[in-house]
Amino acid sequence: MLPRLFLALLLTVSCSSKRLTPAPKPAPHAPTPVPADYTTATERTLAEGRAALALFVDDKLLDLHARMSPELAKLATAEMLGGLRGQLLVAGALSREDDTVFLVAGARAYVADVKAGERILGVTMAFDDKGTLVSLNFVPRAELPPDPHAARANQMPLRLPFEGQWWVVWGGERQRDNYHVVAPDQRHAYDFVIWKEGGTYRGDGKKNEDYYCWGQPVVAPAAATVVTAFDGAPDNAPGVMDPANKAGNHVVLDFGNGEYALLGHLQNGSLSVKAGEQVKVGQRLGLTGNSGNTSEPHLHFHLQDRPVLFEGAGIPVRFEGVCADGEAPTQSSPVHGQFVEDCG
Repeated sequence: MLPRLFLALLLTVSCSSKRLTPAPKPAPHAPTPVPADYTTATERTLAEGRAALALFVDDKLLDLHARMSPELAKLATAEMLGGLRGQLLVAGALSREDDTVFLVAGARAYVADVKAGERILGVTMAFDDKGTLVSLNFVPRAELPPDPHAARANQMPLRLPFEGQWWVVWGGERQRDNYHVVAPDQRHAYDFVIWKEGGTYRGDGKKNEDYYCWGQPVVAPAAATVVTAFDGAPDNAPGVMDPANKAGNHVVLDFGNGEYALLGHLQNGSLSVKAGEQVKVGQRLGLTGNSGNTSEPHLHFHLQDRPVLFEGAGIPVRFEGVCADGEAPTQSSPVHGQFVEDCG
């Protein structure tokens, strides 16, 4: 795991069967545009990452080595890269597949899949402000098992579980976009944060209060029965994780139809609902926190078909009335890198 670049969490669920009819939604509002600095940083990182990866694929390893920081150059020698490239060529010719960027924790990371025959390798490259390559990581992509709910989507209409514009840090069907996909219950999970002014936090990011999503209201995505409302877990300092307390403070909602939602890592003492309570769509459940097995404040959300921790299978999620990347509202299954908000 790359510290503070990729969030890690394990979540818990419970169950019920009662539900309410969703209340009417408010009138739609105009979408918020994507932050200009995010677009600029994304384009720059894609250009730098694609150029660096092309040097590896095209066997220009000395040129790639010259782009590295002194610290990285000592670890990733041209000889070592050549050995890795040679091993991949045994499986087949190299080609770049889909790619993306991660602009979190003050880092600009380029992430791509490299294909060699039937083998897929995940490549992560991080760049500093000068465009120097400061980290390089190759990880085999796991072969995912069949998805029992691949053709299914939630029957209960859902809105996004927050107000305002948020950024999808993890979300989608591919491991490149969503590290959760390797866990059956979290196959279709999401991690949401607020990204603005160059990142997810202000200042040095050492305090939870530095993070833009800290303390933001988390709301019910539909009418539901509260199955579990766990509070009392302490909030971590950023970068410090609590693996013994997987979900931290969390709420489990039952929408009926075998659909259970987990909203995790809420702020200590912030929960405003109790188990057995019936909630309306848009009702506040708690505040975004940093409790449990998490490296920085964010909201985790997923649907699954059972109430038992690690025993359920994740259900694909479609949200209603989503303005994604400044576009008009529509039904959407957001993916990593999108800016999303509920537009009614």
